[in-house]
Amino acid sequence: MTRWLTEAVPRGRVAAFRTLIYLFVAADLVVFTPWVRTRVSVPGDLYQPLLIGRALPLPTPTETLVTVIFWSLLALALLAATGRAPRLLGWTVCALYLEWMIIAMSYGKVDHDRFGLLIALAVLPTAGRARHGDTTRTEAGGWALRVTQIAVICTYFLAAFAKLRFGGLDWLTGSVLARAIIRRGTDLADLIAQVPYLLIVAQFGIVAFELLSPVVFFLPPRWRLAMVGFFYSFHAVTIATITISFAPHLAAMTSFLPLERVRPLVWARRLVGRGPTAPTSTPPDQPPIDARADSSPLGDQAPAVGRPAGP
Repeated sequence: MTRWLTEAVPRGRVAAFRTLIYLFVAADLVVFTPWVRTRVSVPGDLYQPLLIGRALPLPTPTETLVTVIFWSLLALALLAATGRAPRLLGWTVCALYLEWMIIAMSYGKVDHDRFGLLIALAVLPTAGRARHGDTTRTEAGGWALRVTQIAVICTYFLAAFAKLRFGGLDWLTGSVLARAIIRRGTDLADLIAQVPYLLIVAQFGIVAFELLSPVVFFLPPRWRLAMVGFFYSFHAVTIATITISFAPHLAAMTSFLPLERVRPLVWARRLVGRGPTAPTSTPPDQPPIDARADSSPLGDQAPAVGRPAGP
């Protein structure tokens, strides 16, 4: 079990995953959760912190507190994405983002798609230094990725457990997806809803897929990647039909992928290097050289190195 948990991976994979996660944190602040800053306008009586917020305890959000967290987290996440000071910046980003999420989720709604991302932020500082493109293997980095993978799969499995615990078998045979389509469905979802019993079949399929998600750990590498691809396609359909985004979860799920093969900067350099070269122009006072027309000996001109004198 220990060997499986600490299976060594290339350091380049850890570096790429680290960059992706910290860049996502920065994007999350300005794209997905900028609404957290509006919580300061809500009366403090409505702030009911999660258990961790009560245990620490954490202060009631104020405009100053939220503003400081926002700008500090944005700057430090971008800096951490470079790979510098992985432990210091990593722990700091983890603590600030955890507080950001506690503020976001302490007003009545808790999103379960953040679990894998929070675990990734908690374990990445333990992976140590890693450079992009480095092929040497690291067990510490392998442990960080494996723990993140476990968190991703737990998100699926525990979601199915919650469905059956609170909804029972009625979740499978009820109108869960129909209500979701009525509330926030797309034109594609409207077409799907017209097919008799298809939504019921989809609900059975969702629960079966979530319960069977741990199988991914027992598959050979090629089939494992194929199953992860199925996970991504499932979320693509979810976004296309009921417009629910699991972006943080999708970012954490890249821990399954061979990210060391993704080298956008190297690709860009190669693309620039393969650009068309400017043609060499012939001086206007010299006719173009035609090797077939000039068959005269070189005279006293010294031959080029490695080539015989003469035509």
